[in-house]
Amino acid sequence: MDGIQLEIMWSNLISIVSEQAKALQRIAFSPIVREAGDLATALFDSEGRMVAQAITGTPGHINSLAAAAKQMIAIIPPEDIYPGDVLITNDPWLSAGHFFDITLLTPIFRNDKIIGYCGSTIHHTDIGGYGVGAGARDIHEEGLWIPVLKLYERDKPNDTLHKIIRRNVRTPDAIFGDLGAQTSSGRIGGERLNAMCDRYDLADIDELAEEIISRSEKATQDAIRDITPGTYHGETSFDVPGGEIITLKTAVTIDPDAGEILIDFEGSSAPSKLGINVVMAYTHAYSTFAIRSVLNPDLPNNAGSLAPIKVKAPKECIINAQYPSPVNARHVVGMYVPFPILKALSQVIPERTLAEGSGAVWTIQVQGHDQEGKPFTSSMFNYSGGMGARATKKGLSATCYPTGVSAVPIEVLEASIPIEFTCKELLPDTGGKGLYNGGDGQKIGFRMRSGAEWALNAIPSRLKTQAEGLEGGAPGAAGGFQINGVASNAAKKIAMAATDEVLMMTPGGGGMGKPA
Repeated sequence: MDGIQLEIMWSNLISIVSEQAKALQRIAFSPIVREAGDLATALFDSEGRMVAQAITGTPGHINSLAAAAKQMIAIIPPEDIYPGDVLITNDPWLSAGHFFDITLLTPIFRNDKIIGYCGSTIHHTDIGGYGVGAGARDIHEEGLWIPVLKLYERDKPNDTLHKIIRRNVRTPDAIFGDLGAQTSSGRIGGERLNAMCDRYDLADIDELAEEIISRSEKATQDAIRDITPGTYHGETSFDVPGGEIITLKTAVTIDPDAGEILIDFEGSSAPSKLGINVVMAYTHAYSTFAIRSVLNPDLPNNAGSLAPIKVKAPKECIINAQYPSPVNARHVVGMYVPFPILKALSQVIPERTLAEGSGAVWTIQVQGHDQEGKPFTSSMFNYSGGMGARATKKGLSATCYPTGVSAVPIEVLEASIPIEFTCKELLPDTGGKGLYNGGDGQKIGFRMRSGAEWALNAIPSRLKTQAEGLEGGAPGAAGGFQINGVASNAAKKIAMAATDEVLMMTPGGGGMGKPA
């Protein structure tokens, strides 16, 4: 395919998926989608291969969405899909790793033929069950499990499924508002792709998709061949709610002959009794993100560029959760997955890696009744610590790495639920010292103004361990979590009195290099 023509059409595809994401954010009810960008949108070819993704999104959603599409159309094949159908699932092992992330897949028809699919995954406010926390004992306590089904059939709602969802969640209007936003964004993507096909007189996008995917795969393989071959090891340890220490170990093998990278997590911690276990799709998502971010980040992120990166982990492992392991707080461990990989790669491409950061975002969810007695469940809201120092720059403060999700503004939260923030400020000098310092953490305090008892799901990590520095850099400061001035590290939903106040001090990132 002509290079100029390909570049023009590639730009069109990026515009389509980005418009999907913007439409989704504009319409969504949930603040974590609307304000924080906790979402993914992507375009797939007729085989379910991801061709393009939107710029907005998180690695855990985007790269797991890439795998979800193929698995969904394997369960409901194209011959059973009709114009106006919309597929849905929140199966953790098929999509993004816990029930709160719901994936929708919309077929794109042209002349009665499926030419592709628009997909989206977003975090929903509530899915029933335990809530966003680590306290469930198995997955069936965590909420409503939606297998691969049709949310809409030939443009008509699947009434049975709609009734089941509505009856099993605490905030049905918010859930269906967000599902409506996903449905609308998928239809917009389909309309725009058909308009592009009209513009360039294309019957389908098969040739275009094959060109993009094959070029992306070859470019990724070429980048792998530029790295010194061998096997490199990395390890990271961190504490999770309840004080348990988790260790992740990696062996990263560079194989230039095959043009592949293999990441092996043999030796990592065993499964946890808490809901912090990680399904392989989510582990794969953050593993491929770590490799892609240092290998050749300018390449498109699609089925081709992801194909040469292989990931494996033993079954008896915290990052290869098996049914019926609880997984609702899987990000607490999953967001640490890039760190041992980066440590391994620092031995061969140190100029592209960074020191350990604070790790997983601190996730908070509050539930209760407002002043009028109406129930509320907050969307999950996140706060991050400092990012690790980079090879030639200091780490960013209060920055969510590796997820990239933004913090929901406190003004938005105060307007949507009866919460009052007492402070939100950076914590100076909590980043590790080095030639380049790690990023600083932050301090956030809040209480509820409902005048009634409420429930708190909080999932802090790194309250005891510290983000390690690299090349002689000092570690970042550990975090702190207090209720009414008393340290707390409960791994369960906490019953709170009306006047209780929470104070969080998020960890700092590790430094890079010995201080000058």
